[in-house]
Amino acid sequence: MKTFLKKSVFATALIVLSSPFISCDDTKIKEEKASPITAESIFPEENEIEVKVPSRAPIVFIAGFDKGNETFYSNARTYFQEKGIKVIDGQYSLEEIITWLNTNATKNPYGEVHIVNQSNPYRGMNLETIVRGEKITTETLRKSITQGSLPSLKNVVNNNTKIVFHASGLVENKELLKTLKDAFSAKKLPKVVASPYHTIFGGKFSNHYLAQPYYVFYPTANSPGKIDLAKEISRKYPEEKDIDWYDALNNDEERYVGEAYTTQFSIPIKWEFDFHHTDNEMPIFTMKEEVMDWIEQHDELMFELNKYNIPIEKYRWNWSVKNSTLIIRGRTTGLVVLKPLIKPYGDLEHIQPDTSNKRLYAMK
Repeated sequence: MKTFLKKSVFATALIVLSSPFISCDDTKIKEEKASPITAESIFPEENEIEVKVPSRAPIVFIAGFDKGNETFYSNARTYFQEKGIKVIDGQYSLEEIITWLNTNATKNPYGEVHIVNQSNPYRGMNLETIVRGEKITTETLRKSITQGSLPSLKNVVNNNTKIVFHASGLVENKELLKTLKDAFSAKKLPKVVASPYHTIFGGKFSNHYLAQPYYVFYPTANSPGKIDLAKEISRKYPEEKDIDWYDALNNDEERYVGEAYTTQFSIPIKWEFDFHHTDNEMPIFTMKEEVMDWIEQHDELMFELNKYNIPIEKYRWNWSVKNSTLIIRGRTTGLVVLKPLIKPYGDLEHIQPDTSNKRLYAMK
């Protein structure tokens, strides 16, 4: 950290805003107490003044686009537009988001900056570090920061600014959340906010709500069946007594408020090994068990695999040989049972996603 030398001066300029309602982009504003400017050993503390700094209205980055029948981003866009919040499209990397914030700066700091990105704790964020760069992980983002390829946030935020990530499972990756905070570092540090719950937009009963996720995996195209999967997920989460796991695994939507339902995703892995410029002999496999044994013998492969925290036997393994290159592919299917958060009293309805509620959102 930089060390600032304190020097006594004879007078202090008093900074007074001509109007507490001035905003260059005609947005709504809120007030923040800024640190007073003082003259050391000249004026007593009671003569110090507080400068009220108005901040800009919330904005939201829809940092992705829907594919096929997906509606996550379009539902999120509709939700924020109906709330009268300015929506920014087309910024699909952290580089673009930070650049946009710097380019569109005014004399007023940003208030709430929402970033919508579809993700989960296993597949990670679907957001690029730099334009056409790697997807954000703790490692790729840290590399971009260290190499200086990611722009720095200018003096456009303050301690009351909240960078809110609507990205499911982000809180579970504490190192990534810390690295994201480093990426948004500035003279006055903003708060980086995310929820430990799944973020849902465009639900049947609410336009936006949160849900508790529960995961179970199987080798893609080799499902053991819903009965066995229900037994497995029940053993995995013995503390959850309110969900009928078999019904939930067969339900793909919330038919009544608070009902658990299931969505799915897949995680592909692909490794290529060139044996042309090596003295090592290419292995010959005849069954998938031999592939798994070979993977387990290589620490670097297990290190990569263990990042997902999914057992090796939960993948469907295939292999092929092209000239002197061995190609190994693995794919697992994940089922996530989602239990919407509902109010514990009163009418049956979803809990409103309040980013100031520390039970719903973590702040770093």
